[in-house]
Amino acid sequence: MELFEGMLQKDRDEFRRVCNRLMSSCFLIRQNDQTKGDYYFVLRHREVFEHYLGILGYTLEINEQPGVIQLVNRENINHVHLKLQESIILLLLRILYDEKKRELSLSDVVVNVGDIQEKYLSLKIREKQIDRTTMNNALRLFKRFNLVETLDRDLTQEDARILIYDSIIMAVRADDIRAVSELIARYRKERGEETVEADDDLSPLPG
Repeated sequence: MELFEGMLQKDRDEFRRVCNRLMSSCFLIRQNDQTKGDYYFVLRHREVFEHYLGILGYTLEINEQPGVIQLVNRENINHVHLKLQESIILLLLRILYDEKKRELSLSDVVVNVGDIQEKYLSLKIREKQIDRTTMNNALRLFKRFNLVETLDRDLTQEDARILIYDSIIMAVRADDIRAVSELIARYRKERGEETVEADDDLSPLPG
């Protein structure tokens, strides 16, 4: 309790709330107005968070350059296991993020559903687009984990916009890209969604 001695009661209450948010969403990002305050709160009380989350088996990974805090479980538990199509969509978002950053040097990367579908088809994963339900569910899942923000309500439309947060670079790192790329290659070779999904090792979101 020594680390709490210098904290006001309101900060202790805030500490509990932010811990719960981290455990439910994995990421706090400076770029998102809803988590920006929590991001700076963790930085101010970094030692307290690292100590108590460490006891629970978690590590805080803080990347101040893009302004992202990630909560990682050292025991490799409490992960969200993605279906193959969700893993592929996550990889496509990372690819589009990198491309937009290089081409436009923008602070905010915005794509639309049509961009994702176009990239999916260009990689020759399947001859038809991702179905609307799968796309909608995947994007809403990634929104929950502060990886994207949906800027339009109707995600069934190709012009529906998605803001890709900088947290994508920590959720999908170089090794992850290679791993999911191998899944894509395998999927392309099999050309059978049901067979591949049934046998596949699903990629987890860190948590």
